[in-house]
Amino acid sequence: RIITYGTFDMLHYGHINLLRRAKKMGDYLIVALSTDEFNWNSKHKKTYFTYDKRKQLLEAIRYVDLVIPEKNWDQKVNDMKLYQIDTFVMGDDWTGKFDYLSEKTGIKVVYLPRTPEISTTQIKKDLNSRKPVLKHDSSTSKRER
Repeated sequence: RIITYGTFDMLHYGHINLLRRAKKMGDYLIVALSTDEFNWNSKHKKTYFTYDKRKQLLEAIRYVDLVIPEKNWDQKVNDMKLYQIDTFVMGDDWTGKFDYLSEKTGIKVVYLPRTPEISTTQIKKDLNSRKPVLKHDSSTSKRER
């Protein structure tokens, strides 16, 4: 049983890569999805999509077996016990931050490399600057006249 945590706002292929790799580590993948209140009150960030919409998107992904709410930073130890977790997975931008879970619960903690060229932060920055993100390759797509 695997668990990962996150906001998963503006879902993109980096998120899918993380979920796919996490699912390969076990039989059952749980995603603890940050609630709107937790994001605003503790992380000081506003999401584009509401919790319910983000949950709906995650539930549609074949790698995800269960989505639960993440309401605070401190629920992780209880989640490990409640859901009988074997492995905790996060992106490597969190390296070292959750090592305590291994000591407190005995679970394996794994930090997966991020997909380097994509992030929600980068998408928001590109959209705010109106910078074109996709490059058009005329050799792969021809417009009919």
